[in-house]
Amino acid sequence: MSLWLLFFSAFISSTLFPGGSEAVLAYLASEAEHPLFLLVAIATVGNTLGAMTSWGIGRLISIRYSAEKLSKISQQKAVERLQKYGSPVLLLSWLPVVGDPLCVAAGWLRIYWLWSLLFISVGKLLRYIVIVYIVG
Repeated sequence: MSLWLLFFSAFISSTLFPGGSEAVLAYLASEAEHPLFLLVAIATVGNTLGAMTSWGIGRLISIRYSAEKLSKISQQKAVERLQKYGSPVLLLSWLPVVGDPLCVAAGWLRIYWLWSLLFISVGKLLRYIVIVYIVG
């Protein structure tokens, strides 16, 4: 049951809803009931699937609203930065506050899904490895 809790916590944490997957992972790692690599893998998969769900939502939004229709200068600059750096910027998708909207924006800008998946998952994996390292 605790592994499912970790998965769902990680999934929800990677959408626009708040969550606490780091705390769940830290607790489970400190309990030492499961191998650390398994905990990191489950958290990474859940968090990556949540981020790709956000990417998909952004992709659906792009059908109705194109990036060219943005009127605010700040929004245009944000789009330009994301387009300039492309999918590698998704390594930062783990960051609080900006990470989830970054995934939505990547889908909205139609950044190739496979590159998005790769960079999102690497960023999430590294974050969870650091958490387990700190706790353990």
